[in-house]
Amino acid sequence: MAGSIAKRPNGRWRARYRDDTGRERSRHFTRKVDAAAWLDEVASALHAGTYVNPRAGRVTFRQFYDDWAPRQLWVPSTRANADLAVDSVAFGDLPMKAIRRSHIETWVKAMSAKWAPTTIKTRFVIVRSVFRAAVADRVIAADPSDGVALPRRRKVEAAMRIPTVEQVGRLLAHADSSRVSTRHGFRAYVALCAFAGLRKGEAAGIQVGDIDSSLRRLTVSRQLQRDGSTFVARLPKYGSERLVPLPDDLVEMLRQHIETFLPEEPPPDAWLFTVGDGPMYDNDIDWRWRATRTSAGLPHVRLHDLRHFYASGLIAAGCDVVTVQRALGHSSATTTLNTYSHLWPTAEDRTRAAAADLMNQALNPASRG
Repeated sequence: MAGSIAKRPNGRWRARYRDDTGRERSRHFTRKVDAAAWLDEVASALHAGTYVNPRAGRVTFRQFYDDWAPRQLWVPSTRANADLAVDSVAFGDLPMKAIRRSHIETWVKAMSAKWAPTTIKTRFVIVRSVFRAAVADRVIAADPSDGVALPRRRKVEAAMRIPTVEQVGRLLAHADSSRVSTRHGFRAYVALCAFAGLRKGEAAGIQVGDIDSSLRRLTVSRQLQRDGSTFVARLPKYGSERLVPLPDDLVEMLRQHIETFLPEEPPPDAWLFTVGDGPMYDNDIDWRWRATRTSAGLPHVRLHDLRHFYASGLIAAGCDVVTVQRALGHSSATTTLNTYSHLWPTAEDRTRAAAADLMNQALNPASRG
């Protein structure tokens, strides 16, 4: 970097340099030593590739977000969540270069009085991504959210709610109301979530052609999401397209559902669950689920708890991590372990069972074979 220091007629020292775009920039100091130190700092930043245009940080947080967000490859629901996160900050009108770690900490503290730790983390991650984008664009030199502590979340095993077999049976029994015609056919939807582990949007996106009755398996290749006043079909979450083996009873339930609620010989692209002329999705599902769990006397059970029920059943039956990962459509075995590791038998459990088996053989000669 070519820089220079010159004494001005007013007795102050002017330090000048050309930035990485070739534009000349300057700053005035009372002492020459301060001017030299500043030039050294700028030269070091230019050499390291961390130089930030002094004027760039004048853009406000909100302005930067409004320019950055439309370029992100987000689905509508992700953009909506990002907008909520940005709307919740108190520093939206501050210049990016003026935002300090204390601003982020104050925002997190305020949220902790209203929201659960998981919600706070979701919003924090979005806001942090804005700051990181600003650093990458050299709008600011450092991310002020770096190192900010978040409220402690409950352990997965403490927060996870897994319905019992009896509770799932009650939900299935109440899913199809004999009094409310709009809930007819919802039983098969609940069964797909409980016995195939499908997410809400994945179950909504099932078409007749996705069911292979002869091989007893289901192709999960799309999910339905709200898009304004209508819906849009997208790839499953995190690209979790998969084939899910189906139990015989579920295959038969789906066959009966098609025979009862869909036109005779429906085409392969016919939606399995419908409301009027379109697929059942989003609020259509939420309303039916709330009515079902209320009727069953289980108002605390969430629809996603049925996915945990399915996973816990696979693990209890001895399925390994990779098998469970593939069935659930997780992006990696690490995700599966992070979510369900507490359900797998520990080394202590296996040691105890092995010792019990040895003791049984020693005390009961007939068991030795």
